[in-house]
Amino acid sequence: MLEEFIQRLRALALRLRRVERRELREFRRWAETTDRLVHLSVLVFVPLLIGLVTLLSNAVPALSFLLFPPLASGSYTLFANPRGKYADPGQFVAGLTIGAACGLGALWVSSAFLTVPAGQLRVAAGAAVLATLATGLITWPFDIEEPSAYSTALLALLVQPAQRLAFLGSIFLASSLVAVVFVVWRNRFYDRRATVLYESTTGDDHVLVPMRGDHAHATAMLAARLAAAHEAGKVVLLDIVPDTEAAEAERAMLNGAAGAGGVEAAGVDPADEVSGALRERVERLESRAATVETRVGVPCQVVVAAGEEPAAATLQAAESTNCDLIAAPYESEHGALTAYLRQLFRGRTDVLVHRSRNGRTRWRRVLVPVRRASDVAHHMVDFAVRLAGGSGRVAVATCIGDGGDRRRAESMLADLVEPFAGAIETRVSGADIRSFLAGTAEAYDLVVIGASRDRSAASRLIAPPTFERLDDIETDVAIVDRSH
Repeated sequence: MLEEFIQRLRALALRLRRVERRELREFRRWAETTDRLVHLSVLVFVPLLIGLVTLLSNAVPALSFLLFPPLASGSYTLFANPRGKYADPGQFVAGLTIGAACGLGALWVSSAFLTVPAGQLRVAAGAAVLATLATGLITWPFDIEEPSAYSTALLALLVQPAQRLAFLGSIFLASSLVAVVFVVWRNRFYDRRATVLYESTTGDDHVLVPMRGDHAHATAMLAARLAAAHEAGKVVLLDIVPDTEAAEAERAMLNGAAGAGGVEAAGVDPADEVSGALRERVERLESRAATVETRVGVPCQVVVAAGEEPAAATLQAAESTNCDLIAAPYESEHGALTAYLRQLFRGRTDVLVHRSRNGRTRWRRVLVPVRRASDVAHHMVDFAVRLAGGSGRVAVATCIGDGGDRRRAESMLADLVEPFAGAIETRVSGADIRSFLAGTAEAYDLVVIGASRDRSAASRLIAPPTFERLDDIETDVAIVDRSH
């Protein structure tokens, strides 16, 4: 009874651990987009920084609480747009400090030459005018445009005479603290989010290629160029046979058995036509593996799987060979993907389906159409950059139609491509996706598109996935799907 209870507790713990890992993975993918990452950073860092400055203010009575409003708004400006016009840490510190100095100067002039209205917190209108005017005149020629500088200048008019120097010093020190944290966050995390946060750039270095169809060799070369982006990359060529005996014979020959000896060891007559075809099949696989290793410099091995269900055998082979991406040649029936490919999409391994037009093995010009920023879009751009290499060219495009918001689309594309190195251009088209690709795809070697698995059944019924409408485009196509 006790043992059964302990086993149930262990099973529950394992189930909770799996749920926790799945939720963490889903949250990480949700947070991959730049706008969500920025908003999360604002929610975390701005309150923490203001709390830290508050602790310092409580510990050092000379620090004025008046510095908090401009500090909070300035901190938000930094973190909300890390590469924007006002995201300069030096400008942030100088602007707040200059604003405080101008406000204190205006307060001195007001006390000396102007009449201050009666009341504890009353400020002369001339002092407010002078503070904002001086702030604008000083920050303009030095190109120190900081919106919070004006609020600092006006708040300085409320500082008591005994606290003026302390207020100026506290503005400089507190803004410097925020600027240091911002620089560390931007340089160490935000600018490196592609490698720190995006799963696409740290995975997909072990690629399984089912050797099916007429252009499997081209798909194997594409997989090798993807894997070559990582030092630990490798390619596994998979041959699927229907029965166990044939699989054992093929494995025996692949393992280095001499000529027909490997076939005899598996119980197959070396004189019959089956063994001859098998030998030819093995030689072809070994030749393609050698070509991959020679031309791309990526380790390549050949494995054999047996099973009447090719998709299940492929997914099992990906798991047993520790592959995190399946690069499969394109197959279609009646204008749609075959059942084999659809079953691969339902698996737990990322999938790339490659449609080769003429057996091309090098892709230097790659087009990536996207609908929105997402983990799949990051995946697609990362693949395009890997394939194009340092001398290639990548274009990331989105189609907005007649009534789309061009400015928002341009901002989305800029955020999407910013973390990736290489020559990447962005394009916003007012045409629909099919018209756009019909007019531009032939100028590229490869078009990388998403599998549109996040669309509803009703949406798919009204408009089929884009890749199912590209039969008339004479360009290689790669369909990318992430496991969900």
